[in-house]
Amino acid sequence: MNKLILIGGGGHCMSCIDVIEQENKFQITGILDSQIAKDTLLSRYPVLGNDDMIEDLIAEGHYFLITVGQIKTPVVRKQIFEKLKERNAKIATVFSPLAYISQNAVIGEGTIILHGAVINAGINIGDNCIINTKALVEHDVKIGNHVHLSTGAIINGGCSVGNGSFVGSGAVLANHTVITENVVIGAGAVVVKNVLTEGVFAGNPAKRIK
Repeated sequence: MNKLILIGGGGHCMSCIDVIEQENKFQITGILDSQIAKDTLLSRYPVLGNDDMIEDLIAEGHYFLITVGQIKTPVVRKQIFEKLKERNAKIATVFSPLAYISQNAVIGEGTIILHGAVINAGINIGDNCIINTKALVEHDVKIGNHVHLSTGAIINGGCSVGNGSFVGSGAVLANHTVITENVVIGAGAVVVKNVLTEGVFAGNPAKRIK
């Protein structure tokens, strides 16, 4: 079984650990987090240190998964991902066995799909994404890199979500809606028109609030 290092020890990490254990494809070796004391145990796995250990762990043949969460900004996850790529690290892609993923979907490296998510046919999901618990992604959707679809988000057929964007819990994107890069769609929002400028959008119908 391939050895896996998790980067980031917060709440999202706990959810990722459960999925990794259920998939039974990787053996978690430990966690890197500069904000948590070394040797602290998180769900039975030790915090080994901080990102300074990455190069040595790459040399030892470990895989990596970024388990830092993402709501307001993708910057931290993106920076870590680019650091790993620059060093030719092996980056894990993780699928919950409790999710449905069409064999006709394309999913990039470093992405995790959590329990109960549904990924239908003709979908293209980029690198380093979080497809969270019970998110629904319908046919022919394109999801960019470093995107987080939060719990219960519904992305209807033919939509496009740009790099670095976040779609909150229970939010709904109407068919063929386009969301540009670095947009935050608030929890429960209903998006019925294209969002072509960066910002925070909320409400039904969704409007820019920041």
